[in-house]
Amino acid sequence: MHSSSSRRGRRAAIAAVAVVATGTTLLTGCGGDNGDTSARGTEKITLRIGTFGSFGYDDETGAKLYAAYERLHPHIEIEESNVSDGQKYWDTLKLRLSQNSGVADIQAIEVGYVAEATGAAMADKWVDLGKQGGANLDDFLDWKVKQATTGDGRVIGLGTDIGPMAICYNKDLFARAGLPTTREEVAALWAGDWSKFLATGERYKAAAPAGTAFHDSASGLFNAVVSSDPVQYANANGELDWENSPGVKKAWDTAVRAAQDGLTAKLRQFDEKGTWNAAFKNSKFATVACPSWMTGIIKDQAGPANQGTWDIASPPVAGNWGGSFLAVPKAGKHTAEAAELAAWLTAPEQHAKVFAVNGNIPSSRDTLASSAVQEAKLPYFGDTPVGKIFSSAAAGITPAAISRYDGQVKTFLTDNGILDVEQRGTEPAKAWENVRKLVADKIDR
Repeated sequence: MHSSSSRRGRRAAIAAVAVVATGTTLLTGCGGDNGDTSARGTEKITLRIGTFGSFGYDDETGAKLYAAYERLHPHIEIEESNVSDGQKYWDTLKLRLSQNSGVADIQAIEVGYVAEATGAAMADKWVDLGKQGGANLDDFLDWKVKQATTGDGRVIGLGTDIGPMAICYNKDLFARAGLPTTREEVAALWAGDWSKFLATGERYKAAAPAGTAFHDSASGLFNAVVSSDPVQYANANGELDWENSPGVKKAWDTAVRAAQDGLTAKLRQFDEKGTWNAAFKNSKFATVACPSWMTGIIKDQAGPANQGTWDIASPPVAGNWGGSFLAVPKAGKHTAEAAELAAWLTAPEQHAKVFAVNGNIPSSRDTLASSAVQEAKLPYFGDTPVGKIFSSAAAGITPAAISRYDGQVKTFLTDNGILDVEQRGTEPAKAWENVRKLVADKIDR
């Protein structure tokens, strides 16, 4: 999802969805009995899933997949621990993997970190889901499988969603600012060029309803622009080369200009205080870069009172922001059962159910092409043909090369670079230099 920096969305993302089990910690510790009596061979076992953002599996606001699996497997109970900050999630997961303790039975991995997860230092921490659990790898998009495959051919993660991108916009705010409101007219405002998106922002600002901004976040805009470029943080060989990347430069310049021109609400996406979430509910901004997983967040955070207010238009340039995987750590308590559950949750049938409820675009070929997706409309967005919009965007995705450091560098650029420009007025050149120092200090190449 899911996936600030590498949030989902989602994904990398991330408005917290309901935590299925109360009292769970960040990644679900495995100390003690945990209510699991499988060792006695008589009672239920508990499978724990660590996620971030809005995966759409849960029984509260999601597709109720956990309840469905529990009905099929009466000896299994499922508990999900969900957090909002994807970077903190990954940092904690890495620590627990290094200690071989404290991990959940299934852990979600955002695409910005999958190259690190498959790298030499971490590859042996995961169960090979190409050989255990019963998943059919042919169901998935080829590039999605490749992203989660280690150098020696083991598949450590099964694809959940991908993140084809659009722009979600608030029709009421557009109308009040004198801008067109139909998705075709709105898309035409910025077709083909992110600078046209900023120009639309200037028009909005000139007539904006009091207390509102054109866009939610300069960091979100950065992620959208970089996601639409064929060259991102790595070179063609998968080596980190962010300082020379045309995609990073374009995204930085676009985001900085938006921040300095007052086109954003100066929010940090997925902030733990919930300020960004509340701004959806209170209609504080008119646009948000909208990978497919963002539709579930808008639905949850803008709430019932704003149903029908938001619509979805094609982006200036197509791209893919986010997308995740389910992986099974070898240090988990029930690796065989967890592998089977991961395979079931990522099967085409479940992909379709999650899309229908949450809007997460599936990473399975047949589901993408199915009428369930092609003809889909999400009730929250009225008659918007979300399936056609996002599946057509997905068809044009050519994934950029990724390095094992992409997620970290993205976090530094957004949270320690652009956010300083946007919220504190830091000079862009100084903010860029601060990012350079952080990368040099924190990333050991």
